[in-house]
Amino acid sequence: MVNINSLFDLKNKVALVTGASSGLGRRAAIVLSAAGAKVIGVARRRDSLEELRKEIGDNFSFVVGDVAQRNKIDSLVLEASTDFGMPDILVHAAGLNTRQVADQVNSDGWDRTLEINLSAPFFLSQAAISAMKERGWGRIVNFASLQSTRAFPGGLAYGVSKGGIVQLTRAMAEEWSEDGICINAIGPGFFPTELTKAVFDDAERAERNAMQTCIGRNGKLEDIDGPLLFLCSDASAYVTGQVLMVDGGFTAK
Repeated sequence: MVNINSLFDLKNKVALVTGASSGLGRRAAIVLSAAGAKVIGVARRRDSLEELRKEIGDNFSFVVGDVAQRNKIDSLVLEASTDFGMPDILVHAAGLNTRQVADQVNSDGWDRTLEINLSAPFFLSQAAISAMKERGWGRIVNFASLQSTRAFPGGLAYGVSKGGIVQLTRAMAEEWSEDGICINAIGPGFFPTELTKAVFDDAERAERNAMQTCIGRNGKLEDIDGPLLFLCSDASAYVTGQVLMVDGGFTAK
């Protein structure tokens, strides 16, 4: 008899979530904790992480850090493992979009966008992968985007980083999946987060985006729950190197 519940049970698992102070990263921390995982949040804003700990409780700890600081990635992972041990699950939800048009892109904005959106998911995963290999089990979830495959105005550096995430997901899957580690990506549509505040502050633009989906609305934070839990659990044991678009059918039209 198939035990459906056990497929999604994350008890005895440890999850590290970057960008946990807000938006989809915050939602990911809440969902994985509800599924039984001990969750480590990583973000730059201590006050927001402390608020999240009050909401989740003892199954949540956090590290204040900047994933763009590559030379501190190893120490960040070690600090994060202090309370619960090394992570079984990595969710790379930290992101940056400078919204600079091509003529205004500067080296600082370009470098920081690629460091946070593309480099950090790889180097943080590299720092944590040994423990997953030893256990023969791991899950890594990257965050792609509508701009992984489509060009949006003012999104040159962001789009480049998110296009790179698609190939990074495939390449990491090819390297590490034989060790029992499944690496996939979620491609969110328009969700109300800090990154998309400019979009949702413009009611006409938000409605226009909603009408471009098959479902006819923009995303709600809870729409990410099922796809994320699927990719972080035993339910996705034979799924790796894939991008799951959670966009209401925006990319299907």
